[in-house]
Amino acid sequence: MRIRHALPLIAVVTAIALTGCVNNTPAPAPTATVGASTKDATLASLLPASIKSAGVIQVGVDATYAPNEYKDPSGNAIGWDIDLFNAVAAKLGVKANYNIAGFDTIIPNITGGKYDAGVSSFTDTAEREKQVDFVNYYSAGILWASAAGKTVDPSNACGLKVAVESGTTEQQDEVPAKSAACVKAGKKPIQILKYDGQDLATNAVVLGQADAMSADSPITEYAIAKSGGKLQAAGTTTDVAPYGIAVAKGSTLGTAVQKALQALVDDGSYKAILTKWGVADGGLTTITINAAANG
Repeated sequence: MRIRHALPLIAVVTAIALTGCVNNTPAPAPTATVGASTKDATLASLLPASIKSAGVIQVGVDATYAPNEYKDPSGNAIGWDIDLFNAVAAKLGVKANYNIAGFDTIIPNITGGKYDAGVSSFTDTAEREKQVDFVNYYSAGILWASAAGKTVDPSNACGLKVAVESGTTEQQDEVPAKSAACVKAGKKPIQILKYDGQDLATNAVVLGQADAMSADSPITEYAIAKSGGKLQAAGTTTDVAPYGIAVAKGSTLGTAVQKALQALVDDGSYKAILTKWGVADGGLTTITINAAANG
């Protein structure tokens, strides 16, 4: 999962075209409308003074993770994560300004004060909670993909080349643990191929440079759907854990975002957004903070 520069499925399309396969254009953002959130003055009062004054939440996002967060043809951040946080911002009476950034730079920029929040499919982990707080809003797992027709067993991938995005849970924890188990059993380690964007990791499998890729389940499922039949699921979804919106530790922004999200859950807007994007299976009914430590 994403503990996790910039044309998500466009890059996959290019790779497919280069191999002489069918051309497959990336899906545009869903066009179904969702009821707009209106400002809740009580929730807005919870915002830090600096955000109230500016009227803007500065958000860091690595827009390479379709359908969660990626770029439209004009380079603007879109995706269901973006739709959801826009609804949160509207509930709080402010706007969200999305700063496109490398995934592993977002948390340092929150702790450094450049960004107020990180909306980028962060997996909430106890280690990360030492640096920031997480408002938990979704549940996702890990799912591998391989080239169509190539059988790969994620539980027995010793000696294979596996593509991952740098900074993700897959790169830092999941695949290294599988590789260590291989070595302990006297088998060859997994060759972990690290890429600076999920688009590049996906391309590596399409182009035959890697045997498989490991990513969050919504991302892998979307990549398979948009690959023109060139990718297939390898194994099943495992290691289900919560996504979290990252904010500075102890900031009242965390409470404001939590309560705004819960209000969206309660009025049905949250489910409508997830349904619009086809990712409702991972939806939550209760929004929490720091589930990794408190769960």
